[in-house]
Amino acid sequence: MRISGITIPNKRLAFALTALYGIGPSRARSICTQTKIDPTKMAETLTPEEENEIRRVVEHLKLEGDLKREVAGNIKRLKDIGAYRGTRHSKRLPTRGQRTKTNSRTLRGNVRKTMGSGRRKTEKT
Repeated sequence: MRISGITIPNKRLAFALTALYGIGPSRARSICTQTKIDPTKMAETLTPEEENEIRRVVEHLKLEGDLKREVAGNIKRLKDIGAYRGTRHSKRLPTRGQRTKTNSRTLRGNVRKTMGSGRRKTEKT
């Protein structure tokens, strides 16, 4: 099954819909209740009518490329106006007040700058 250019994996429907960017677990469950489809049903066992019903609901949501463009536009706006959050984004640091002396490895990458000793070990012959 494909929705908006993305192949939906063969999992339970509540988890399979999360393959789309912009749909998390709670929104996937709400889509299932809106369409009156069992969220524990496997994605490949859906009938064509049920697939079309899900597509109809998903078409009205902002997902994938449109959502990514909007998020990128919001970050660019913050950078352009010189907001604190914008400068944090441009420096690739956490934007929501987390400490950075330790932690923040996810955003900065797993950079470890500590060394055993400052000198390289030379090979003894």
